[in-house]
Amino acid sequence: MSIRTLLPPLVCTALLAAPLAARAQETKPANEQVVEPQVDRREIKLPKFPSKDFEVGLFAGTYATTDFGAHPVAGLKLGYHITEDFFAEAVVAQTKITDKTFRLIFPGGGVFPTETVKLSYYNLSAGYNVLPGEVFIGRNTAKASQFYLIGGVGSTKVDLQNRQTVNLGFGLRVYLSDKAALQLDVRDHIFSLDLLGKLKSTQNLELTGGFTYFF
Repeated sequence: MSIRTLLPPLVCTALLAAPLAARAQETKPANEQVVEPQVDRREIKLPKFPSKDFEVGLFAGTYATTDFGAHPVAGLKLGYHITEDFFAEAVVAQTKITDKTFRLIFPGGGVFPTETVKLSYYNLSAGYNVLPGEVFIGRNTAKASQFYLIGGVGSTKVDLQNRQTVNLGFGLRVYLSDKAALQLDVRDHIFSLDLLGKLKSTQNLELTGGFTYFF
């Protein structure tokens, strides 16, 4: 059989097969998956940062004064979150200090009119959230957190003296919910005193923990 005899049937077969092949390619999805994975999807709870701008809180801890020891301190704070990174905070607090050690050294007289006097302060500070993240409680619970730097100015009253004060420090805020948080703060209150007959700058460290509510 010659090539001229076979050529017409081959051409007809090719012409008939071309539409069938094209139709098969059209019906087959381009992204057809050979193996269907059997994976159980987990429900993930995203951490919630408060959507409120204002916060009010109570705190307590210890206030260590230069020359007069460490004593309990308690106070009230009011904050405003300007952005996700920056916030402002106003604080008022009070503690008591004693000159008992000086009275033991110098009988018949002390630094203060009475053995124990009140120390109170207020300040206005600005803070910056440096490290937002999470704190894990156990294996299955995580709470949103923020580590921040803070500093500001204010006034400290010791006995009858009012002294301008600079405060510097850092803290950690852990959110319990969208409206509540726990805070841990470390501050250094820097001011000058001349209670001992010589004006000098004092470093007064404060360590406190507290609870804040957002509204």
